[in-house]
Amino acid sequence: MTNRKKDMTNRYSTIKTIATTRGTMSTASSASETDATIMNSCLCNNNSADATSRQQSNNSKQNDTNETCKNNKPARAPLCRPAVAALVVALLCLINISCASCARDHLHKQTHLEAKVGSHVVFNCPINFPYDVPIEYVVIWSKENKKIFTWYEGESSANELFNGRLNLVTNHPEYGKASVNLTAIRESDQGWYHCQIVFPNRTPSVRNNGTLFHLAVQGGSLIKIPPVNQTIMEGQTAFFHCVMKYPDASTIGWFKDGTPLEDVQDLMRRCHTGPDGSLSIDPTMMSDLGEYECRVNNTEGEFQFAKAFLNIQYKAKVIYAPPEVYLPFGQPAVLDCHFRANPPLKNLRWEKDGLLFDSYNVPGVFYKSNGSLYFSKVDESTAGSYTCTPYNDLGTGGPSPIISVIVLRPPIFTITPKPIYIQKLGETAELPCEAIDRDGNNRPTIVWSRKDGSQLPDERHSVNAGNLIISNLVETDRGMYECSATNEAATITAETELMIENIAPRPPYNLTANSTETAITVRWQPGYLRPNLEYTVWYRLTESPEWRTMRILQKNIMEATIQNLQPGHEYEIMVLSQDKYGDGMFSKTLRFSTQQSSTATNEANMLLQSNPLASSISAPYNLTATNNVQGWLVHWQAPKRGAESVRLYTVRWWKEPEHFLIGTIETFDNFYQLRHLKEDAIFQIQVLATSINGEQVASDVLTIEVPSHRKTRALLIGSTVGIAFLLCALVAFLYVKRSCLRHLFDSGDNEGDAKDSEKMNNT
Repeated sequence: MTNRKKDMTNRYSTIKTIATTRGTMSTASSASETDATIMNSCLCNNNSADATSRQQSNNSKQNDTNETCKNNKPARAPLCRPAVAALVVALLCLINISCASCARDHLHKQTHLEAKVGSHVVFNCPINFPYDVPIEYVVIWSKENKKIFTWYEGESSANELFNGRLNLVTNHPEYGKASVNLTAIRESDQGWYHCQIVFPNRTPSVRNNGTLFHLAVQGGSLIKIPPVNQTIMEGQTAFFHCVMKYPDASTIGWFKDGTPLEDVQDLMRRCHTGPDGSLSIDPTMMSDLGEYECRVNNTEGEFQFAKAFLNIQYKAKVIYAPPEVYLPFGQPAVLDCHFRANPPLKNLRWEKDGLLFDSYNVPGVFYKSNGSLYFSKVDESTAGSYTCTPYNDLGTGGPSPIISVIVLRPPIFTITPKPIYIQKLGETAELPCEAIDRDGNNRPTIVWSRKDGSQLPDERHSVNAGNLIISNLVETDRGMYECSATNEAATITAETELMIENIAPRPPYNLTANSTETAITVRWQPGYLRPNLEYTVWYRLTESPEWRTMRILQKNIMEATIQNLQPGHEYEIMVLSQDKYGDGMFSKTLRFSTQQSSTATNEANMLLQSNPLASSISAPYNLTATNNVQGWLVHWQAPKRGAESVRLYTVRWWKEPEHFLIGTIETFDNFYQLRHLKEDAIFQIQVLATSINGEQVASDVLTIEVPSHRKTRALLIGSTVGIAFLLCALVAFLYVKRSCLRHLFDSGDNEGDAKDSEKMNNT
């Protein structure tokens, strides 16, 4: 009993010492009222969570101490209890110092922002919910310790100086729920801003969240008060501040959506600019909605601008209603209501013949997202007198005028053009098209057009009784054409294609020439003027069997000079015309001689006579084709003579025996990879070398035979399948044979065993 009293006395003294120490520290650390509040908040948060564990720990320590002291001598017990108390006091001191430091750091957390006059800035303020569980909250913003903005459950209020300029930022991933956007910044907006969150349904209601901001406004050199966004009703007066710092030395100009107000005549008649630069619009109309900008300039060439948005609200109103609308019988159709609404449309009411028209009660009629009526199939019951009335949050401007819906049957074609017409160049094409109304009273309007959007030739086409006539056809007339028949109800179309036969160009004619000792210049007239015509000059010595070619690189050039000819010799010359459709016909042969050489060049001419076919380059040689995975690799050797003068090579290949030209390719290499050659076919390949002066020399023709890999693969697959089948049959046969033999052996053994048993029984 005596020991228990001593324990109670020691406990009381320890608790008293702790309380005294805590009170002393609280008094010493409360240098300011704010520090004390924050410190106590930290202590409450920490101690409330750890109170139970700390009390259990103290009790445990006290019990251990009592037990120890109980086992020791009575003289040592007073020394144990003060030591435990001192340890607890030291721990509490450390906790209080840590909390006070945390509170001061949080208190002095600041964010510095800068903005220009007329611009905007966002104060980012996230909300720290208790235990991260969202609850009801109130947002309070203050400037220089004066409340300027409050928000609670969607309702907000702002100070007069910040009205219309300070708004909550909602649903933005980069900003917190309590963030605000300050627009149309003025110089007077500079200062300290504080965000505070209040939880009305929690105790304590105020937590240490929010941030302290300092806004530094870069002084506007010309604008003192910028304009502010406005939302007003139609017919009210709109007023935009744009106060100039130095009105006597500055000029101001106003713009709407980037256009000077002077160019918006209807708005200019209702605008007035005050002496300080402010703009007023009276009365306002719904077309005044938009962005307004004031630009201030001074005599020193400096300028500054500021913008604001004007939002005009009005009742939903019908702006256009046609007196009659024709809908096609048996086809889908839409009946529109042309309206405008700000705030947006909430409801659209339709009436037919004076009664409410509810699409939910009429089969085949639906509301579209914009309120229009959609008829899936128009019939006679669709006809009638309709009105529409739009509604928004402000109400309605009234119903539309009566819209008379008339059901008409779409036109039908009596004559349609053929799917395709094939004509020759220079001929006249006539494409028929005729349509009538189903009731036969009126003829629909027929219009011809090209499907690619290009225009019909103005001077070469005409439409007669619905038929399209195009005279003097050219290549560009080919394509798809469309005939459209239209009445008040609908438009129907019919398509056709006009093709122009691929006629090769006519041969050149009227060849003329003049010459020098080593060159002949030949000129000719085109057989037919067509775009993108190309020419190739063929020439040879009269006594030589081999022709040489010179391609004219420029298109629509009708002369060429053949170089490196032998003096005093006669040459045969022909000209071949060609275009994208193929080669044309050769011109008639022209024989013309080069001039005789002088005495100084006779020796060189003797050398040329020994080789009458001498030229600047020789033909490519050693033409080969190797089959590989990608196809056939064609390879050749450069000309033995004049290889350095070769500009490019031209590879051509034909399919035999019809000698059909498959392709032509130009390359600077001495090889080319042919791909996708048809299997089980024969091809001929030739390479032409073209010199820098346009001379062409052809190699020998190489013939290759492309095998049929499909047949080989089919044969291989068939053989593999056959062998596999035979192997399976052999395995099955061996298995059956082995099973039969095993059965016979087993039967013999059983009979022998039976006989032995019978003998033993008899014995």
